[in-house]
Amino acid sequence: MITGYSTVQELRFLAVAPFDLKSRLISMIEREAQRSSPEAPGLIMAKLNSLADPEVIKALYRANAAGVRIMLNVRGIAMLVPGVKGLSERISVVSVVGRYLEHARIIYFRNGGAEELYLSSADWMPRNLERRVELMFPVLDEEARRRVLDILKAYFRDNSKAHSLGPSGRWRKVEAAEGEEPFSAQAYFYETVKRRQALAEEPPERSLQVRKRPS
Repeated sequence: MITGYSTVQELRFLAVAPFDLKSRLISMIEREAQRSSPEAPGLIMAKLNSLADPEVIKALYRANAAGVRIMLNVRGIAMLVPGVKGLSERISVVSVVGRYLEHARIIYFRNGGAEELYLSSADWMPRNLERRVELMFPVLDEEARRRVLDILKAYFRDNSKAHSLGPSGRWRKVEAAEGEEPFSAQAYFYETVKRRQALAEEPPERSLQVRKRPS
């Protein structure tokens, strides 16, 4: 497919750049807008390194106009302008930069209650979506979905390392509200991995079986 020696195949689960990843991403954003209502507003959450593709940004603005809430964690470049009345008032952008350099891309769509969760190698930039080989695929296993969604939501709880992008284009540090416990997403991930490792290293329990002589 890449070299041109084979025709582009229609794939059931994988979206592949530079063929159809961008068009499928935009169609899912538009689907979220169509399924959003005042009683059941849509929701898009995404974790990315960069957001710079003009067509994707325009699709997000259209979804905002349809009532969709959009929560973006963008570690680096973010060319979307959040918090502008009539354009992006339902869009928030935060950046979490800490000890660990992260590259995971996670995308969530409420999809009218039939939630969908994706992992991807691609940032939302023209070079990734149009000029590189990149993949996006759904997370189908229930336990994996629970863990990935927990990771995604943790970035929006961060009040220790997070910065929020304002409509002026300036970033401001997110501070814990009065009475709110400090929370660091990366510290939470570290402690979670430590607990899992400790459980994995625990020796298996041995039980002593007492055998009675037959009477």
